[in-house]
Amino acid sequence: MPREVRLEGVGRRYGVRGPWVFRDVDLNPAPAALTRVDGPNGTGKSTLLRLLRLLRLLRLLRLLARVDAPTEGRVTGTPRTACVPGRFPAALPFTALGYLTHLGAVHGLSRTAAERAAGDWLDRFGATAHAHTPMSRLSKGSSQKVAVAQALLAEPELLILDEAWTGLDTDARAELDRAVAERTAAGSAVVFVDHDPRRLAGRTDAEYTVRDGTLRRRTAAPAAAPDGPRVIIEVHGPTAPLPPEILRLATAAEETADRSHRLTAPASHSDVLLRALLTARPPWHVVSVRQDGGRRP
Repeated sequence: MPREVRLEGVGRRYGVRGPWVFRDVDLNPAPAALTRVDGPNGTGKSTLLRLLRLLRLLRLLRLLARVDAPTEGRVTGTPRTACVPGRFPAALPFTALGYLTHLGAVHGLSRTAAERAAGDWLDRFGATAHAHTPMSRLSKGSSQKVAVAQALLAEPELLILDEAWTGLDTDARAELDRAVAERTAAGSAVVFVDHDPRRLAGRTDAEYTVRDGTLRRRTAAPAAAPDGPRVIIEVHGPTAPLPPEILRLATAAEETADRSHRLTAPASHSDVLLRALLTARPPWHVVSVRQDGGRRP
Protein backbone atom coordinates (compact mmCIF):
# COMPACT_ATOMS: atom_id res chain seq x y z
CA MET A 1 0.00 0.00 0.00
CA PRO A 2 1.25 3.54 -0.70
CA ARG A 3 2.36 5.60 2.29
CA GLU A 4 0.51 8.75 1.18
CA VAL A 5 -3.14 9.03 2.13
CA ARG A 6 -5.64 9.66 -0.66
CA LEU A 7 -9.38 10.34 -0.46
CA GLU A 8 -11.15 9.48 -3.71
CA GLY A 9 -14.80 10.31 -4.32
CA VAL A 10 -15.43 10.26 -0.57
CA GLY A 11 -18.87 11.11 0.82
CA ARG A 12 -20.21 11.10 4.38
CA ARG A 13 -23.69 11.28 5.79
CA TYR A 14 -25.25 10.32 9.10
CA GLY A 15 -27.93 7.65 8.95
CA VAL A 16 -29.11 5.64 5.98
CA ARG A 17 -31.26 8.49 4.69
CA GLY A 18 -29.67 11.42 6.47
CA PRO A 19 -28.38 14.51 4.69
CA TRP A 20 -24.93 14.38 3.12
CA VAL A 21 -22.23 16.25 5.01
CA PHE A 22 -20.18 16.29 1.81
CA ARG A 23 -19.76 14.23 -1.35
CA ASP A 24 -17.22 13.63 -4.13
CA VAL A 25 -14.26 14.70 -2.01
CA ASP A 26 -10.81 14.16 -3.50
CA LEU A 27 -7.84 14.99 -1.27
CA ASN A 28 -4.20 13.90 -1.30
CA PRO A 29 -2.09 15.76 1.31
CA ALA A 30 1.41 15.90 -0.12
CA PRO A 31 4.49 14.91 1.88
CA ALA A 32 6.42 17.88 3.29
CA ALA A 33 3.39 20.11 2.70
CA LEU A 34 1.09 22.09 4.98
CA THR A 35 -2.59 21.90 4.07
CA ARG A 36 -5.33 24.06 5.58
CA VAL A 37 -9.02 23.13 5.55
CA ASP A 38 -11.55 25.78 6.53
CA GLY A 39 -15.15 26.79 6.08
CA PRO A 40 -18.13 27.98 8.11
CA ASN A 41 -19.07 26.11 11.29
CA GLY A 42 -21.11 22.99 10.63
CA THR A 43 -19.66 22.37 7.17
CA GLY A 44 -17.97 19.09 8.07
CA LYS A 45 -14.33 20.09 8.52
CA SER A 46 -13.83 17.92 11.61
CA THR A 47 -15.66 15.00 9.99
CA LEU A 48 -13.26 15.24 7.04
CA LEU A 49 -10.31 15.07 9.42
CA ARG A 50 -11.82 12.02 11.13
CA LEU A 51 -11.90 10.31 7.74
CA LEU A 52 -8.18 10.96 7.36
CA ARG A 53 -7.65 9.26 10.71
CA LEU A 54 -8.93 5.99 9.21
CA LEU A 55 -5.41 5.01 8.19
CA ARG A 56 -3.66 3.57 11.20
CA LEU A 57 -5.33 5.74 13.78
CA LEU A 58 -7.78 3.06 14.80
CA ARG A 59 -4.90 0.89 15.95
CA LEU A 60 -2.56 3.61 17.22
CA LEU A 61 -4.95 6.06 18.86
CA ARG A 62 -7.91 3.89 19.80
CA LEU A 63 -8.03 5.50 23.23
CA LEU A 64 -8.40 8.98 21.87
CA ALA A 65 -11.10 9.34 19.23
CA ARG A 66 -14.00 7.71 17.51
CA VAL A 67 -13.06 6.93 13.88
CA ASP A 68 -15.55 7.47 11.09
CA ALA A 69 -15.77 5.43 7.90
CA PRO A 70 -16.78 7.02 4.59
CA THR A 71 -20.32 6.35 3.39
CA GLU A 72 -19.05 6.23 -0.18
CA GLY A 73 -15.71 6.46 -1.93
CA ARG A 74 -12.47 5.12 -0.55
CA VAL A 75 -9.49 6.10 1.59
CA THR A 76 -6.14 4.55 0.61
CA GLY A 77 -2.61 4.79 1.89
CA THR A 78 -0.95 3.77 5.14
CA PRO A 79 1.20 6.61 6.50
CA ARG A 80 2.08 6.60 10.18
CA THR A 81 -0.67 8.90 11.42
CA ALA A 82 -1.30 10.94 14.55
CA CYS A 83 -3.78 13.67 15.35
CA VAL A 84 -4.81 16.26 17.88
CA PRO A 85 -8.59 15.79 18.04
CA GLY A 86 -11.06 18.61 18.49
CA ARG A 87 -12.26 17.01 21.73
CA PHE A 88 -9.58 15.38 23.83
CA PRO A 89 -10.81 12.92 26.51
CA ALA A 90 -8.77 14.21 29.45
CA ALA A 91 -10.38 12.06 32.17
CA LEU A 92 -8.14 9.04 31.59
CA PRO A 93 -6.57 6.86 34.33
CA PHE A 94 -3.02 8.13 33.78
CA THR A 95 -0.74 10.92 34.86
CA ALA A 96 0.36 13.21 32.03
CA LEU A 97 3.78 11.52 31.84
CA GLY A 98 2.30 8.04 32.20
CA TYR A 99 -0.20 8.67 29.42
CA LEU A 100 2.41 9.98 26.99
CA THR A 101 4.76 7.11 27.87
CA HIS A 102 1.95 4.66 27.20
CA LEU A 103 1.21 6.27 23.83
CA GLY A 104 4.90 6.20 22.95
CA ALA A 105 4.90 2.44 23.58
CA VAL A 106 1.78 2.09 21.39
CA HIS A 107 3.74 3.86 18.66
CA GLY A 108 6.50 1.25 18.98
CA LEU A 109 9.04 2.99 21.22
CA SER A 110 10.73 1.17 24.08
CA ARG A 111 9.49 2.26 27.48
CA THR A 112 12.74 4.10 28.17
CA ALA A 113 12.62 5.93 24.82
CA ALA A 114 8.90 6.64 25.24
CA GLU A 115 9.38 8.13 28.70
CA ARG A 116 12.28 10.25 27.45
CA ALA A 117 10.25 11.54 24.48
CA ALA A 118 7.27 12.23 26.74
CA GLY A 119 9.43 14.26 29.11
CA ASP A 120 10.99 16.19 26.24
CA TRP A 121 7.60 17.20 24.80
CA LEU A 122 6.21 18.17 28.19
CA ASP A 123 9.29 20.36 28.65
CA ARG A 124 8.92 21.94 25.21
CA PHE A 125 5.33 22.92 25.97
CA GLY A 126 6.12 24.19 29.46
CA ALA A 127 4.21 21.39 31.22
CA THR A 128 6.99 19.59 33.09
CA ALA A 129 5.48 20.66 36.42
CA HIS A 130 2.35 18.66 35.56
CA ALA A 131 4.16 15.46 34.53
CA HIS A 132 2.87 13.52 37.55
CA THR A 133 -0.55 15.17 37.74
CA PRO A 134 -3.51 12.85 37.02
CA MET A 135 -5.08 13.64 33.66
CA SER A 136 -8.46 14.26 35.31
CA ARG A 137 -6.96 17.10 37.38
CA LEU A 138 -5.24 18.97 34.58
CA SER A 139 -6.49 22.40 33.56
CA LYS A 140 -7.92 22.77 30.08
CA GLY A 141 -4.70 24.40 28.85
CA SER A 142 -2.45 21.72 30.35
CA SER A 143 -4.69 18.98 29.00
CA GLN A 144 -4.39 20.52 25.53
CA LYS A 145 -0.60 20.48 25.82
CA VAL A 146 -0.76 16.74 26.51
CA ALA A 147 -3.11 16.30 23.55
CA VAL A 148 -0.60 18.03 21.28
CA ALA A 149 2.38 16.17 22.74
CA GLN A 150 0.79 12.74 22.24
CA ALA A 151 0.53 13.40 18.50
CA LEU A 152 4.01 14.82 18.06
CA LEU A 153 6.03 12.24 19.97
CA ALA A 154 5.20 9.66 17.29
CA GLU A 155 7.00 11.70 14.59
CA PRO A 156 4.06 10.93 12.27
CA GLU A 157 4.18 10.92 8.49
CA LEU A 158 0.68 12.44 8.52
CA LEU A 159 -0.14 14.91 11.30
CA ILE A 160 -3.74 16.09 11.68
CA LEU A 161 -4.49 19.15 13.82
CA ASP A 162 -8.14 19.88 14.61
CA GLU A 163 -8.17 23.30 16.37
CA ALA A 164 -4.97 22.20 18.12
CA TRP A 165 -3.95 25.74 19.15
CA THR A 166 -7.18 26.36 21.08
CA GLY A 167 -6.51 26.55 24.82
CA LEU A 168 -2.73 26.87 24.53
CA ASP A 169 -0.89 29.84 25.99
CA THR A 170 1.20 32.13 23.81
CA ASP A 171 4.48 30.25 24.30
CA ALA A 172 2.86 26.87 23.65
CA ARG A 173 1.18 28.15 20.47
CA ALA A 174 4.58 29.34 19.21
CA GLU A 175 6.08 25.96 20.11
CA LEU A 176 3.37 24.19 18.13
CA ASP A 177 4.14 26.45 15.15
CA ARG A 178 7.77 25.34 15.41
CA ALA A 179 6.75 21.68 15.68
CA VAL A 180 4.66 22.00 12.51
CA ALA A 181 7.67 23.46 10.71
CA GLU A 182 9.79 20.55 11.96
CA ARG A 183 7.32 17.96 10.73
CA THR A 184 7.04 19.43 7.23
CA ALA A 185 10.83 19.85 7.09
CA ALA A 186 11.12 16.14 7.95
CA GLY A 187 8.82 15.28 5.04
CA SER A 188 5.52 14.83 6.86
CA ALA A 189 2.15 15.92 5.50
CA VAL A 190 0.36 18.24 7.95
CA VAL A 191 -3.37 18.98 7.65
CA PHE A 192 -4.95 21.52 10.00
CA VAL A 193 -8.17 23.29 10.83
CA ASP A 194 -8.17 26.46 12.93
CA HIS A 195 -10.72 29.17 13.61
CA ASP A 196 -8.07 31.93 13.35
CA PRO A 197 -7.55 32.87 9.67
CA ARG A 198 -4.11 34.23 10.59
CA ARG A 199 -2.89 30.86 11.83
CA LEU A 200 0.24 29.91 9.83
CA ALA A 201 -0.76 32.52 7.24
CA GLY A 202 1.57 32.60 4.27
CA ARG A 203 3.08 29.21 5.12
CA THR A 204 0.49 26.84 3.64
CA ASP A 205 1.12 24.86 0.48
CA ALA A 206 -2.54 24.06 -0.19
CA GLU A 207 -5.84 25.46 1.11
CA TYR A 208 -9.32 23.96 0.88
CA THR A 209 -12.78 25.19 1.81
CA VAL A 210 -15.66 22.91 2.77
CA ARG A 211 -18.83 24.60 1.51
CA ASP A 212 -22.21 23.44 0.25
CA GLY A 213 -21.23 19.80 0.63
CA THR A 214 -18.08 19.98 -1.46
CA LEU A 215 -14.37 20.44 -0.88
CA ARG A 216 -12.95 23.19 -3.03
CA ARG A 217 -9.29 23.96 -3.42
CA ARG A 218 -8.44 27.61 -3.55
CA THR A 219 -5.24 29.35 -4.55
CA ALA A 220 -3.07 29.83 -1.51
CA ALA A 221 -1.86 33.36 -0.94
CA PRO A 222 1.79 33.88 -1.87
CA ALA A 223 4.02 33.19 1.07
CA ALA A 224 4.76 36.53 2.69
CA ALA A 225 7.83 37.27 4.72
CA PRO A 226 6.77 36.66 8.33
CA ASP A 227 6.55 39.67 10.61
CA GLY A 228 9.10 40.13 13.38
CA PRO A 229 12.87 39.79 13.60
CA ARG A 230 14.84 37.63 11.22
CA VAL A 231 18.01 35.64 11.75
CA ILE A 232 20.90 35.18 9.32
CA ILE A 233 22.79 31.90 9.52
CA GLU A 234 26.11 31.37 7.72
CA VAL A 235 26.80 27.70 7.00
CA HIS A 236 29.50 25.62 5.34
CA GLY A 237 28.83 22.07 4.27
CA PRO A 238 29.52 19.12 2.01
CA THR A 239 29.70 19.34 -1.74
CA ALA A 240 26.02 18.45 -2.05
CA PRO A 241 23.55 21.32 -2.38
CA LEU A 242 21.41 22.39 0.55
CA PRO A 243 18.82 19.70 1.34
CA PRO A 244 15.21 20.53 0.36
CA GLU A 245 14.04 20.39 3.99
CA ILE A 246 16.45 23.19 4.85
CA LEU A 247 15.46 25.30 1.88
CA ARG A 248 11.81 24.95 2.92
CA LEU A 249 12.60 26.48 6.32
CA ALA A 250 14.59 29.45 5.02
CA THR A 251 12.92 32.50 3.52
CA ALA A 252 16.08 33.21 1.51
CA ALA A 253 19.23 31.26 0.65
CA GLU A 254 22.35 32.64 -1.04
CA GLU A 255 25.53 30.79 -2.00
CA THR A 256 28.37 33.03 -0.78
CA ALA A 257 31.36 30.83 -1.67
CA ASP A 258 32.19 27.27 -2.55
CA ARG A 259 30.04 25.11 -0.22
CA SER A 260 29.11 28.18 1.86
CA HIS A 261 25.63 29.66 2.13
CA ARG A 262 23.81 32.51 3.86
CA LEU A 263 20.34 31.57 5.08
CA THR A 264 17.66 33.96 6.28
CA ALA A 265 14.76 32.78 8.45
CA PRO A 266 12.23 34.22 10.91
CA ALA A 267 13.71 34.30 14.42
CA SER A 268 10.78 32.17 15.62
CA HIS A 269 11.92 29.38 13.25
CA SER A 270 15.67 29.71 13.66
CA ASP A 271 15.90 26.87 16.19
CA VAL A 272 14.06 24.55 13.79
CA LEU A 273 16.41 25.51 10.97
CA LEU A 274 19.51 25.04 13.14
CA ARG A 275 18.29 21.63 14.26
CA ALA A 276 17.72 20.62 10.62
CA LEU A 277 21.25 21.75 9.68
CA LEU A 278 22.92 19.92 12.54
CA THR A 279 20.95 16.69 12.11
CA ALA A 280 21.30 16.53 8.31
CA ARG A 281 23.29 13.61 6.93
CA PRO A 282 26.04 14.68 6.51
CA PRO A 283 25.59 17.64 8.92
CA TRP A 284 26.28 21.26 7.97
CA HIS A 285 28.75 23.39 9.91
CA VAL A 286 27.13 26.52 11.37
CA VAL A 287 29.69 29.31 11.01
CA SER A 288 27.69 32.16 12.57
CA VAL A 289 24.22 33.17 13.68
CA ARG A 290 23.16 36.80 13.91
CA GLN A 291 20.00 38.82 13.95
CA ASP A 292 19.25 40.66 10.72
CA GLY A 293 20.76 44.08 11.33
CA GLY A 294 23.98 42.80 12.85
CA ARG A 295 23.09 41.88 16.45
CA ARG A 296 23.51 38.40 17.83
CA PRO A 297 20.11 36.88 18.63
